Amino acid sequence: MWFQDTRHFLCPYIFLCTISHAALSLSASSPLPKKQVIVTGAAGKTGKLVFSLLKKDERYYPLGLVRTEKSGKKLIKEVENCGLENIWVCDVTTLDPQGQNGIPNGVNDAVAMIICTSAKPMVRKRSLVKAFLQMPLNAVRGKKAFDFRSLEFYYKKGQHPEMVDYKGQITQIDLAKKLGIPYVILVSSMGGTDPKDFLNTLGKNKKGEGNGDILIWKRKAEKYLIDSGLQYTIIHPGGLKDTPNGDMGIELDVDDKLKARTIRSISRCDVAKLCVAALSATNGKSTAFDCVNAELAKGIRRKSEEHTLQDFLASGKKYDYSDMYKVSEDFSI
Repeated sequence: MWFQDTRHFLCPYIFLCTISHAALSLSASSPLPKKQVIVTGAAGKTGKLVFSLLKKDERYYPLGLVRTEKSGKKLIKEVENCGLENIWVCDVTTLDPQGQNGIPNGVNDAVAMIICTSAKPMVRKRSLVKAFLQMPLNAVRGKKAFDFRSLEFYYKKGQHPEMVDYKGQITQIDLAKKLGIPYVILVSSMGGTDPKDFLNTLGKNKKGEGNGDILIWKRKAEKYLIDSGLQYTIIHPGGLKDTPNGDMGIELDVDDKLKARTIRSISRCDVAKLCVAALSATNGKSTAFDCVNAELAKGIRRKSEEHTLQDFLASGKKYDYSDMYKVSEDFSI
């Protein structure tokens, strides 16, 4: 397991795994060398799915970046054939992209970085209790029994959107540039064109004060990536659902137009598959798109994620970032 703090020493197991991997790569009978892909936020729900798909794909050799050693051990336990050599323990909010501390040898051979990190809002328990107590009264008044929007949310110290979704993602983009990684796939969120979106209120009090605006900070990080000179794919999923994929189609569009549809959600599994498909289907082109699931008409087969992406690229649709001006590297806007 790789540690950000270089005072940790690599255990003999990692050394043997690394030597064994190199020996196999040099063997005349072995397949073509796998392409290394860094997955940040690999311990999260979406990141873990991306990491797992890459681990099963013979074309790729994933390196999962996780924030804590505990998360790394859990990932090894939950992902088949995942070993210590596939894990990099590092907090992206404190990583110095210009330094060498904590950067494993060989990561500059990576062909892509898939960024799946995101600030995670937490529900204040007292607001949850209040919402449950309000349910009978809401039912009598003919309102929706459980009012999700009445809940209060907060972010853990140092893990709010500005720190994670903006500064943390800029740090990762800068790291990709430093390591010579040419391609960054960024998993963001739909709704970024609307500053009044409900998600931006999470982390704020009733007066609008607090560490919120998650979609605004995400959009600023997206603009930084666009201006970075790297090839990019920016994916804006609708509401993420922890459901199996494959039963529904995938619809892509731009500028939050999909928010007008009846179905505004998408399976995390489908988002993960789009990330993997983007590694081969974009053919060097940069793109940004929104994505949701869509009902399949009777008799219509679901298109592969690669074909879905290729058809979108062929459409010539472009995401409009004209409301954003260039984001400087000192994090000032």
